[in-house]
Amino acid sequence: PPPPPRTNPTMKLAILTALLGTAAAFLPAPLAGVPHRAPTFLREGEDAAEEPAAEPEAFGDASKRISGLTSGVETIFTSEEISRVLPHRYPFLLVDKVVEYEAGKKAVGIKCVTVNEPQFTGHFPDKPIMPGVLQVEALAQLCGVMCLRMEGIDPEALFLFAGVDGVKWKRPVVPGDTLVMEVELKKWNARFGLAKASAIATVDGEVACEVKQMTFAVGKFD
Repeated sequence: PPPPPRTNPTMKLAILTALLGTAAAFLPAPLAGVPHRAPTFLREGEDAAEEPAAEPEAFGDASKRISGLTSGVETIFTSEEISRVLPHRYPFLLVDKVVEYEAGKKAVGIKCVTVNEPQFTGHFPDKPIMPGVLQVEALAQLCGVMCLRMEGIDPEALFLFAGVDGVKWKRPVVPGDTLVMEVELKKWNARFGLAKASAIATVDGEVACEVKQMTFAVGKFD
């Protein structure tokens, strides 16, 4: 058979040049005015190398930083002032302080849960958890602080549970937790001494307990 035709070197060069030009058309063109930057992982390493190492905290700075998180929280009623309103005493006084208060409308209070409380010896010995009924009782006492300060209430009046509806517990409350409680007065009948309120308690921003409605009787009882 006859030998294959020989390709002209000039033709090869022309074909190669055409192929390279076609491929270049599909490559992204650099943006005008945007400097070339190294790959992200290289830049992250460079940025980390440029940042100075953080200096260790001096002794006492950590406690100041953490305690400072509540520096803007004002105490409206102290434990001593609450004891002048509520008849409850240890181990059943479950409101440590009131930090927000609108007379006849709502109140926000604090209950600091500690392992020294007697209910934890039996609830439960190896897994202390604040009983749900005591969480509701703490909310009721906070509402009592508000209602027993209402205008026209006898200083010797008692504040008694008359009913509770729609209670839900969302997470356990354990020693070391700070129970932040909020109650809102929905109805107040001064003539019959009846109050209705809703309540919620949280720990670290999470709902621990909520009550749709609590009903109370306020007055002097034989």
